[in-house]
Amino acid sequence: MSNWEKDMDFNEVKEIRTRTTVYFGCGAINKIEDIAKLYSSRGIDKVIVMSGKNAYKSTGAWDVVENALKNNNIGYINYDKVTPNPTTDAIDEAVKMARDFGAKAVITIGGGSPTDAGKSVAILLKYPDQTGSSLYEFKFTPSQAVPVVAINLTHGTGSETNRFAVATILEKNYKPAIAYDCIYPEFAIDDPDLMCGLSPKQTRYVSIDAVNHVIEAATSKVASPYAITLAREVIELVGKYLPKAIANPQDKEARYYLCYAAMIGGVCFDNGLLHYTHALEHPLSAMKPDFSHGLGLAILLPAVIKNIYGARANTLAYILEPIVKGLNADASDSQKAADGVYAWLKSVDVPNKLKDEGFSEADVEKLTQLAFSTPSLDGLLGIAPTRATKEAVAAIYRESL
Repeated sequence: MSNWEKDMDFNEVKEIRTRTTVYFGCGAINKIEDIAKLYSSRGIDKVIVMSGKNAYKSTGAWDVVENALKNNNIGYINYDKVTPNPTTDAIDEAVKMARDFGAKAVITIGGGSPTDAGKSVAILLKYPDQTGSSLYEFKFTPSQAVPVVAINLTHGTGSETNRFAVATILEKNYKPAIAYDCIYPEFAIDDPDLMCGLSPKQTRYVSIDAVNHVIEAATSKVASPYAITLAREVIELVGKYLPKAIANPQDKEARYYLCYAAMIGGVCFDNGLLHYTHALEHPLSAMKPDFSHGLGLAILLPAVIKNIYGARANTLAYILEPIVKGLNADASDSQKAADGVYAWLKSVDVPNKLKDEGFSEADVEKLTQLAFSTPSLDGLLGIAPTRATKEAVAAIYRESL
């Protein structure tokens, strides 16, 4: 039996965060009317809406949002070119549109990519002399952004409830992460009705993203008891409801609990932060921008578990228990834990390895170098529970081939 409390040092002061007002549940999209009314009363009469090409319309979200904006005399402009793994070039393009239009707030409709791009735009509207790449290369430290409303269409990123955003600087193969208090969305909408149309692959990958968030957040050097409590709950919910959503994409109860798991997963890593899996995945999707972030995380996870198990055995035995039974809380079960997590990934039809996705031994050196040279990723590696040497990172990539 694990005793995760043993992994906590009660003389260490932890920071516990919960900030965004989230409207959660089937039909929550209709709350955009109240938000628009509030913004209109505050003098916010123009907004930019950030989205991808299709989902914002095909889910039905856009019809409701557009009506709410029109009803409250809020002018809008739509940037609908956000791609998975959004780029700083796209952010600059959207900022120019928003500035020319006079937008005073940002509404994002989509998964993590439109949310992250929208948060970035919200900062740059307050800093007219800065660009997407100066933001993501940490050339300045923002303390202001225009208000953000995040309408979430996937149950994965948790970006609607935290202060993180990610973008790719294409010409450098950099995919840094930023974290600033000014980009907590003021309001978020998590409506499972909008998620029933996710493809089987997206359904799997986004929920695996949520599981990764919490495994990292619960085992980092800054993990708090709150992060561990949330982590166990997320893994339990995903373990129970992901197979149901795969079997029946229209199962609203399954979507509801997967959505809840992802949302609290976002709060969890806002509190415990992230380490190896995200630091090592970002170079993968920076080198191959069409590569799914959630798939990359899934592939890396077993090798990461093997690396960190000995350092956080109590916590991992406890939080993984819903998907990997019977782990002992000591280093001797490292391989068993890694194999158990891989068996779970296979059970939800994600048996992939890096070789299946076109990576090879020849890429390991470049990937390892990017994990250490990409701005911000060294910060993630620095809070891993084991020492993140270049050898350790290369070993995780190799084992994931």
